[in-house]
Amino acid sequence: MASFWLEEPAEPLPRRTLAGDPDVEIVGGGVTGCSCALALAEAGLRVRLHEAREIAGGASGRNGGFALRGGAMAYDQAREQFGPAWARSYWDLTEHALRRMAELAGDAFRHVGSLRLAADDAEVADVRSEYDMLTSDGYAAEWLEVDDLPPSLRGRFPAALLHPPDGALQPARWVRRLARRAADAGAELREHSPVSSLDDLSAPYVVIATDGHTRGLAPELDARIQPTRGQVIVTEPLHELLFDRPHYARHGLEYWQQTPDRRLVIGGWRDAALEQEWTAEETITPVVQERIESAVRDLLGELPEITHRWAGIWGTTRDLLPLVGPLPENDRVWVSAGYSGHGNVLGFACGELVGRALAGDRDALLAGLAPGRTTA
Repeated sequence: MASFWLEEPAEPLPRRTLAGDPDVEIVGGGVTGCSCALALAEAGLRVRLHEAREIAGGASGRNGGFALRGGAMAYDQAREQFGPAWARSYWDLTEHALRRMAELAGDAFRHVGSLRLAADDAEVADVRSEYDMLTSDGYAAEWLEVDDLPPSLRGRFPAALLHPPDGALQPARWVRRLARRAADAGAELREHSPVSSLDDLSAPYVVIATDGHTRGLAPELDARIQPTRGQVIVTEPLHELLFDRPHYARHGLEYWQQTPDRRLVIGGWRDAALEQEWTAEETITPVVQERIESAVRDLLGELPEITHRWAGIWGTTRDLLPLVGPLPENDRVWVSAGYSGHGNVLGFACGELVGRALAGDRDALLAGLAPGRTTA
């Protein structure tokens, strides 16, 4: 159950104690909480962050290491569901976030693009639809026929869409660096500081930044964010680099990449036992792990030694958009959560949106992400 990302040694974070009471308290020390803390501290507000484990100890250090633009729905679907102007604003937000991440993350971010693979003819049509809409709206994208794919993918996938702006992360390293920037800007970061009730916090404003772990903090979110488990395995270093960027297929139900030292990081296959994966229980299960191992054999022709297995929890919403903004029932409490599996980039972008809004710079995009839009 050890995350490969979290095993990397890290220097202790600066220990700062606020002078005076905080203006804002944040619950959650993942990418969202650290992004929000940085934006608030840079705006001159006093901010205290509480993390129940260590920085990046939750989903931010327990994912597949993908940095993808957009959200959980494809661009053409977002355009149809939310309208062209709003979809463009949403995609632009994430592309800007990717550029910021590349500036801030150092070697924790690799700008290598990502590959959305079509697993069958039906998915070819879906992937082609997204490609056509992206390019017609001026976004960078490349269409790959089967002969354009690397040899390791031919015969299994008939086509693919390359997203050039995307990248690969060492997510724990990235979030720890983000946390250090927040601390250097003046934020107080409290690790091993669980918050069981928002009543225990005294700041005028509170931000819930826990993605899939919102239950018990604000009951009104319980029907709006569904905890969702993702399982991952990591192999020993392979002899060659076969997958030099994030790959995903079946609308994100399977995903993999290789690290710079050629380890295969592969996860997904929740549909092997879908009902059991709608949970906040951070444990691996035999049925999903066996399905991932089978996929490794299909990709490589063998099963290398597996060195790490883990599970991470994210939050899923009904419309696959995150909930970002003040709770309609309590405007003291703000939330940024429910990224539906796309938290590495959206968490950074939305945490910054909340921090800027609390500092007086409210982005118009927040209206479409308002928590009150979702009903029980």
